[in-house]
Amino acid sequence: MKFSIPARSGADESDASVKRLSLSRYSARVGFLFILPWVIGFILLKAIPILAALVFSFTSFNMLHPENIRFVGLQNYLAILHDRDAGSSLFGSIGYFVLAVPIEMIAALGLAALFNSDWLRGKRLLRTLFFMPSIIPAMAIFFIISGLVSPGSGWINRLIIEPLDLPPPAGLYMLFPIIFALWTIGPGFLIMLGAMQSIPREIYEAARVDGAGPIMRFVSITIPMISPAIFFSLVINMITSFGGVALLDRGLPYSQSLSPMESYIAYQMFSFLNLGYASALAWVMFLVVMGITVAIFRSARYWVHFPEEDENVEI
Repeated sequence: MKFSIPARSGADESDASVKRLSLSRYSARVGFLFILPWVIGFILLKAIPILAALVFSFTSFNMLHPENIRFVGLQNYLAILHDRDAGSSLFGSIGYFVLAVPIEMIAALGLAALFNSDWLRGKRLLRTLFFMPSIIPAMAIFFIISGLVSPGSGWINRLIIEPLDLPPPAGLYMLFPIIFALWTIGPGFLIMLGAMQSIPREIYEAARVDGAGPIMRFVSITIPMISPAIFFSLVINMITSFGGVALLDRGLPYSQSLSPMESYIAYQMFSFLNLGYASALAWVMFLVVMGITVAIFRSARYWVHFPEEDENVEI
């Protein structure tokens, strides 16, 4: 006796597709409800102020006399080209990025390699201790480091320089960006550590059998395999450095030395109440950050190894 399985009717298939579509729409709506608070905050606190700053950058808006606002075109941007203070502040921000980000990346990479070793004990406790400074509010970090390296009343001056009757070092305050960079290596350290722990041990064993030493294994295996994590940390640290350098001068009077760009923007906005010129400065800073970010992404094709690209090529 032969049994025949009845063919599925077109109506059943249509009902199943409708149910899948309804479930997909329901999941999308639930997901949107979860991110709705962030979307509202982004629109009200990010998107609208950014677009407003773009509009104000083409005007002579003075916050003390808003009724006298007028359109000036590119006059604010042309004035930046002749403003020496703006140039020195911009180079101060770029200098902080060039100094702090490599220090932070090298320190995070070294710590990740140390914690990835088998002989280190107490990894959980030490990992927590190294990450804890990253969750301290940025302003608290500013006051802690400022109290440490302040030339007149800092703890280094009180505990080391004055008791030993040493001459005060002229560049003691320059330790500020270095300590600030090392203070916040926690996230990058954990990202690189997670990438190192995902590398199969068989690869290291095969390299060891072939006679590769620890340094050769680290350079030829570890760094290429975790290059996506290094790339991600580099981009995040770069953006953070340009956004966080405001802490180096926040609360202090602006000086005409190599001060961060954010300090000069605040100086123009709150001292001269020149919102139009300050908005133009902010957009110049934004374009500089975007240019560096694009350059980093363009360079990624030469030094970042993405395993999924190799799989696609093999297929």
